[in-house]
This record gives sequence, C-alpha cells and structure tokens, in this order.
Amino acid sequence: MVKLIPGRKGSGKTKLLIEAIRGAKDESKGNVVAIQLGNSLNSHIKHDVRLINIEDYEIAGCHSMRGFITGIMASDYDCTHIFVDGILRIVRNDRDDMDKVGGMLDKIHKISGNTVVTLTFSTDIGELTESIKRYI
Repeated sequence: MVKLIPGRKGSGKTKLLIEAIRGAKDESKGNVVAIQLGNSLNSHIKHDVRLINIEDYEIAGCHSMRGFITGIMASDYDCTHIFVDGILRIVRNDRDDMDKVGGMLDKIHKISGNTVVTLTFSTDIGELTESIKRYI
C-alpha cells in the first residue's frame, strides 16, 4: 500500500509523518524504516526505527528510488512500514514529471504486499495528477 501526505512547504507534513512513524513503531510487530534527506528526523524518532539518510546512496530519480524502496522490501520480509520524507526533493531529476512520479508510486504499490509506504509530497493537491491523487 502507498499513502501520500501532500501539502506546501510549512504545512505540517513532516510533523504528521513523525506522528505516523511513532504510531507505526508502537503498533508494528516488524521493522519500521524512515528515509530522509540529511538527518532532520534523527532527534524526533526513537533508535528502534531504522533511519536512512538517502544522501549516502546517491539517489536522484524515480527509477533509482523505486529500486531502493523495493530493495528494502525484498531484503526485509519483516518490514511493515517505510516512510519517506520529501520524495520530490529525493527524486530531484524527475520532480517536474508527475507522470514519472505516478508511475513510480504505481510500481511500488503493486509489489508492496503487507508493507505500507508513506511519503510526504511537497505540493498542493490541486497540482497532482489523478494517478498520484489516488494515493492520498
């Protein structure tokens, strides 16, 4: 399953994401992963959540990000939740191609199984394509 938390910068997306991460960790009987640019979540998230600084992996587009997320799912059958803060900043090379971003979400959704993938999306809902809106 794929879920989006959309909104403009400063609208509280990261705060909602942090609350969702904490809730998932409290409820999950498996592993919870949080992907971020830098270390902005480190002081807000307990150490039992796997925090990944995506800058360490040189991800720049939808194709490589999809591979990164699905690789986590493939290697960790106990992973129940993956959270991504700032997906459009991470896929910076493809950020203006909403069809490409929507295709990435579709492919992740198809193989997600029991893993819930939640992403913050820095844009107004009105600017999203229908292929992306269905994940809100």
